[in-house]
Amino acid sequence: MAGVDILVRDLTVVLAASALGGFIVNRLRQPVLLGYLACGLAIGPFGLGLIGQTEQIESLAEIGVAFLLFALGVEFSLAELRRVKDIAIKGSLLQIGSTILLVAILALLGGWVSSPIRGIFLGAILSLSSTAVVLKTLTERGEVDTIHGQIMLAILIAQDLALGLMLAILPALDEPNNLVPALAIAVLKAVLFFASAIAFGYWVVPSLMKTVAQTENSELFLLTTIALCLGVALVTASLGLSIEMGAFVAGLTISEIDYSDRALAKVIPLRDTFASLFFASIGMLIDPDILWQNFGIIVGLVALVQIAKAIIVFPIVWQFGYSFKTAVISALGLNQIGEFSFVLALVGFESELITQEQYLLLIGTTAITLILTPIEMKFSPQIARRLASVPAIASYLKRRQQNRGIAVPETICDHVVVAGYGRVGQVIVKILRDRGFNVLAIENSEAAVRRLRQEKIPYVFGDADSELVLEKAHLPKAKALAIALPDPSSTRILLEHALKLAPKLDIVVRTHNNSEIDVLTQMGAKEVVQPEFEAALEMGGQILTTLGELETTISSVLQTIRRDRYLSVRSERDADAK
Repeated sequence: MAGVDILVRDLTVVLAASALGGFIVNRLRQPVLLGYLACGLAIGPFGLGLIGQTEQIESLAEIGVAFLLFALGVEFSLAELRRVKDIAIKGSLLQIGSTILLVAILALLGGWVSSPIRGIFLGAILSLSSTAVVLKTLTERGEVDTIHGQIMLAILIAQDLALGLMLAILPALDEPNNLVPALAIAVLKAVLFFASAIAFGYWVVPSLMKTVAQTENSELFLLTTIALCLGVALVTASLGLSIEMGAFVAGLTISEIDYSDRALAKVIPLRDTFASLFFASIGMLIDPDILWQNFGIIVGLVALVQIAKAIIVFPIVWQFGYSFKTAVISALGLNQIGEFSFVLALVGFESELITQEQYLLLIGTTAITLILTPIEMKFSPQIARRLASVPAIASYLKRRQQNRGIAVPETICDHVVVAGYGRVGQVIVKILRDRGFNVLAIENSEAAVRRLRQEKIPYVFGDADSELVLEKAHLPKAKALAIALPDPSSTRILLEHALKLAPKLDIVVRTHNNSEIDVLTQMGAKEVVQPEFEAALEMGGQILTTLGELETTISSVLQTIRRDRYLSVRSERDADAK
């Protein structure tokens, strides 16, 4: 069979298996990512052997990673990046340095390596986490814009940048004379790339995208977007930096221009298609024989790696002023070994810095941690709540909350509590203050709290779904509560806790998920707002005004739709989803 025919066959098998695996786990209410990984294991060389050319599938899979990071860059604007710049730079340096140091010491003491240099190399491999898996999981759960989502992604992006330096420096560890030149060259390449990217994004990209958009040809716009994404990724790869970093920077160059939403809409179908190839290719690396023969060792390594990395990440996030829950969720989201550790491990194996046995064990351990990540991230909020309820921890958190994070007059009453001071929360607060209402905000982002201090708005620092935090908000004396949190789970818990403290409180809730509308209403929310439907209603009202309809008629139509909780407009959409 010709090479092209083999590639087409393999691509068809992987996509079909991914669709089947994703469908099965979706029906089991699990992340589809697990289905992709499982199908890769089933059809790969260590499973049924249905794939003949894994190298070509892996090459296509890299395109999926590039599109994943490009889409993140488009959504993750420079303003949002600045919000978490401290933990992105300082936090990632602490995390990488601490992991390398801890692994090097343990490896030397345990006799796993024969020299400190080999211990450092092993630590570098284990210090990286998985941008692709974490990003995919956050996207599926709708948590990219949450504070813990932004913290994780900020640290992961910094790790991707560090990967380029590692690839340049680590192979030179056995030759100390080459270490300084290798470091200097790697830093110079990174500086040149970012300087060029800034210039390119400021002077070239806006005019390029505007010119292409003016042709009103969607094909040309799509091709230009793809070429930009893969072109910048190719440049970073040729410089020894990661493909992920290049694609992310390409996305950032588009994020600040008028055509960013259009570019994102074009790329998303490609991102999802090629990303499934990437996760399936990870599954193909798993050799069940090696897992079975070294089952005890790999289980021990998985437990050791995940516990140790969580223990390292937790205090870093905690000390940067974020809440206990945010620190726990971030720690459990970053405690795997990254997919690009495969690259470092292969370099180490070829450079004889790690043995073949260590290489195979690393591959098995990494694959298992990647599989466990979506499951751990799913249950991390519950784990955080259970930990916070442990008497010793609860007592400490209560003392800490009393010492900081509160700027609320004890005499406050007849106020409106706004949970979440993001883009939506800020608008709500402004509207209320402009009308003369007393407002109290609950926020767990240090950057947002600084803005609240500057604007002299009463606030409580912490997780809004924490009963301890809610007690400080004086809910029984409040007029209303507006919940503007991006996380559905936190929204439900907050609603439940708030009604326990103030059963008659009027609560307005935002949700992006149609299935949550009835659930939140039944739980006791007075109004549930779905942003997409509200945007549609507003547009419909404007069109009716243009067509000459009376304002009273338009208002009646819109209020009828709102009174039945959008049921008349979401029935067809929900049916399609089913």
